[in-house]
Amino acid sequence: MDAPVTRAVLDNGMVLLLKEIHTAPLVSHWLWYRVGSRDEPRGLTGASHWVEHMLFKGTPQFPAGVLDRAISREGGVWNAFTYLDWTAYFETLPADKIDLALRLEADRMTNSRFNPEEVESERTVILSERQGNENEPLFQLGEAMQAAAFQIHPYRHEIIGDVADLQSMQRGDLYQHYRNYYIPNNAVLAVAGDFETYAMLDRLRELYAGYPAGPAPARLNLAEPPLQSETRVEVQGPGEMVYLQVAYHAPQATHPDFLPLAALDSLLSGPSDLSIFGGSLSNKTSRLYQALVEKELAVSVYGGLQATLDPHLYTTTVLLRQESDLEDVLGALDEQMERLSDTLVTQEELGRAVKQARALFAYGSESITNQASWLGFAEMVADQAWYTEYLANLARITPEDVRRAARTYLQPGRRVVGAFHPTEAPGEGEDFEMEEHLD
Repeated sequence: MDAPVTRAVLDNGMVLLLKEIHTAPLVSHWLWYRVGSRDEPRGLTGASHWVEHMLFKGTPQFPAGVLDRAISREGGVWNAFTYLDWTAYFETLPADKIDLALRLEADRMTNSRFNPEEVESERTVILSERQGNENEPLFQLGEAMQAAAFQIHPYRHEIIGDVADLQSMQRGDLYQHYRNYYIPNNAVLAVAGDFETYAMLDRLRELYAGYPAGPAPARLNLAEPPLQSETRVEVQGPGEMVYLQVAYHAPQATHPDFLPLAALDSLLSGPSDLSIFGGSLSNKTSRLYQALVEKELAVSVYGGLQATLDPHLYTTTVLLRQESDLEDVLGALDEQMERLSDTLVTQEELGRAVKQARALFAYGSESITNQASWLGFAEMVADQAWYTEYLANLARITPEDVRRAARTYLQPGRRVVGAFHPTEAPGEGEDFEMEEHLD
C-alpha cells in the first residue's frame, strides 16, 4: 500500500498509473473509462452497461472465444464493472504473460465490433438479467428509492437501465456511446504488480500514444435540488421478509463532510466497504445492531455510503423479523439517528468505529488486484491523494465532526423511507434467492 505510484500523461490525454509490487509474480492491469449511468439521458439508460457487454464480443484481432480461452490458458482472470460514474475492465495474469492484457485492452478501445446480431443477442441477455433482478426485493426497493430521491439527476436510474430504453436502443446508439467515451483522454490505465516501471511505460506508450484524443465527452451536470419533505415508498413483490430502507442525500467523495459521514456510518451500522470486490467486518458493536438486532426487532442491519462524483445517498437497510412492526423499527432507528445529532459520542466509541473503518479499508487494499483497482478508482472519484491520505484523514475525525454530519445530513424531514412487503407467504409461489450484483 505504501509503494510509490508513477503517474504519466500521454500527449493524447490518457493517464497512466504504475505501482511496482514485487511480493508475487503477478500483474493486475485495469483500464477505466469516465462513463457510467451518470452520463445517460432518458432514452439511453443502460447504454454504458450494454457497451461493457459488447466489448467482450471481440475485435478482428481478438475474436470473442479467443479472448476467454487465452486468459484462462495463461492462468489469469478478467472481468468488467459498470457503475454510476465509471466503467472498468481488468485482467490479472502471471507477470510474464501480462502483455496479452495490454494488447487486448488497447485493441478493444478502438476496434470493438458491435456486430448487429450480437447487439440483439445481448439485448435479450440484459433484459433477462433485469427480469431476474426484478425478482429480488432489494432491487425493487432500491429502484423505487432512487426514483424518489432523485428527480432530475441520472442517479435516479438503475445502472442496468430502464426496460423501455433497453427495448428501444439500437446498435447505432450503443456504438455512438462507445465512440464518444472510449477515447484515450477519457481513460485511466492502472497497473500494479511485478514489473519494471520504465519498461512498462515504454510498452504503454507504444500501444496508446498513436491514438488521437477525441472531443471531450458531454456531461449532463444536473444538480439535484434538496429534498423538501419526507417521501414514503411502498413496494410489493415476491418474497418472504419485510425490508426497510431509509435514505438521506450524502456528499460526494471529495466533499469535506464525506469522511465525517463515513465515521458516522461506522458508528451507526458498521463501516461501508468502498472497494469494488467488497468485504465485511462484524457490526455487532454498532448502535443500530444493538438497538435493532440485539433487541430482536430485526434480523440484520447495514449502512451504505458510496464514493461518487456527485452527491448520492447514505442508506440504511434493515431486514425485519416476521413479528416486528415496521413503524416500531423505524422509531427505534430514528432514536439512534437523533442521539447522534443531540449528543456527542465519546472519543472511545468514535475511536473504535474509526478503527473498524480503517481495518475494512486496509483489508480492501491487500491483494495486487485490489491495489491496482484502487489506483484507478481514486482517479474516477477524486485523485490519488484521496486514497493515500484516506486513513490519516479518517483518524482526524472528532466527535464534533460526527455530530455536525448527523445534524447536516440526517434530517428526518428530508429523506426517503421505503418498505418492501412480500406478497407471498413462505412456501408459496416461486422460490426466492437473494444475490449480489456488481454491475
